[in-house]
Amino acid sequence: MKFGVIVFPGSNCDADTCFAIQHVVGKEVVTLWHQKTDLQNVDLVILPGGFSYGDYLRSGAIAKFSPIMESVQKHAASGGLVLGICNGFQILQEVGLLPGILLRNSSLKFLCQPVYVRTEQLNTPFTSNMDKGQLLKIPIAHNDGRFFLPPSKLKQIEKKGQVVFRYVNRDGKELSESNPNGSLNNIAGVVNVRRNVLGMMPHPERASEAFLGSADGLKLFESIVKFFNKRKR
Repeated sequence: MKFGVIVFPGSNCDADTCFAIQHVVGKEVVTLWHQKTDLQNVDLVILPGGFSYGDYLRSGAIAKFSPIMESVQKHAASGGLVLGICNGFQILQEVGLLPGILLRNSSLKFLCQPVYVRTEQLNTPFTSNMDKGQLLKIPIAHNDGRFFLPPSKLKQIEKKGQVVFRYVNRDGKELSESNPNGSLNNIAGVVNVRRNVLGMMPHPERASEAFLGSADGLKLFESIVKFFNKRKR
């Protein structure tokens, strides 16, 4: 399979993501410049973390107008996989591919620290190689990561099983102190109804090798590869 990583002005996790895919996962990866429209026949599009356009106006608000985003929307509409990490999650919400918005952290501070998330759903291409309730230690690095939805819509995504990752402590419990940014229902990652688009605030590419402090993020990339291998068979 072939991965594609979009590069926006202000992206700063694109190289890390490409390294993890090519050198750790061992799969082909290409970079996709935001001003282009050709996705180069990739199977999975990744919108990496960073500060696209300097986060002017609000995070992801300008990046959504990049020419390549129309191609990303078409890719998703045709069933192609899309992964948004941190700023990529914010951009996917801006274009309407994922529910909710990401507000300023409740602490009003930029947070860069390891967190634990619990795997809530296995019926997605991004979690196919995980166990129900599996804990992953993955770092966050963001200023605007507080997931929000009006109560009625929040209830809908919970009912439809769209919450994929939830912030917990090392024992897997949902506590206020284990919720770093004040996200509603401790939400750390969600998918669309079709389950082919995932947005998550933690950075799996920064937890792809043990010497980084955790290799738990590799589980996500392995799940994607497993999904494609199974689909080929």
